[in-house]
Amino acid sequence: MTDGDKGARWVGRHADKDTLRRDVWSRLERDGANIGPVWSAIPNFAGADLAAKRLSELPAWRRAAVIKCNPDPPQIPVRLRALYDGKTVFAPVPELRTGTPFVKLDPVRLKAEGIQFELAAVSQGFLRHGEPVEFEDMPYLPFCVVGCVAVSRAGGRTGKGAGFADLELGIFRELGKVDADTVIATTVHSSQVVPEDRIPMQAHDSALHAIATEADLIRVDGAARQPAGVDWDQVKPDQFASIPFLSALRERLERR
Repeated sequence: MTDGDKGARWVGRHADKDTLRRDVWSRLERDGANIGPVWSAIPNFAGADLAAKRLSELPAWRRAAVIKCNPDPPQIPVRLRALYDGKTVFAPVPELRTGTPFVKLDPVRLKAEGIQFELAAVSQGFLRHGEPVEFEDMPYLPFCVVGCVAVSRAGGRTGKGAGFADLELGIFRELGKVDADTVIATTVHSSQVVPEDRIPMQAHDSALHAIATEADLIRVDGAARQPAGVDWDQVKPDQFASIPFLSALRERLERR
């Protein structure tokens, strides 16, 4: 299997980003920094727990009573630390595959019901024990963690190519759940930090304010202008086909 074949699931939306993702996935495997498979995924990496600890050192993390965190394996330590810090965690259903897009993890409820935070922090656990939540029913989100394949010190990012993170954030902005004061952050391996010119940022892409690695905490000064909402013209037919609630949500948003 060639590198191109291994990364083919979401390939074809942006050639430069496709090449970048292949380079990052290959480097993680070559250097032995990956944990488990990386291709077509937000890659898990050695030191993810250290990166989560560094992220928790941000003043914005300490202030936030609520965080949104992506559902991928490298962010398990982020979700776990948030629960132990007493924060309510909202996590999307992986790849938004069900009719209800998010689940809510309330550490008080989990503790009262005897559900270990270590179980609730993994995707199988939060799908079983989390409370289903619609976009419209979520609170304001002061701190959002997104999954990334590559990032730059200027706040550029790209995910695995499916566009889920930017779509989520665009919907949150249209609903007033995310605004200019919301911190957008990620945890990655230091080898996933690439030169700024390798990540072409488009109008619908959301920039990062903070990047935590196993070796460093990067604060982005003057992050790029964020999109105002969803650019529905950029949403692909396969996204409408594979995300069950998306068409109905668009209709509700357009009626607002």
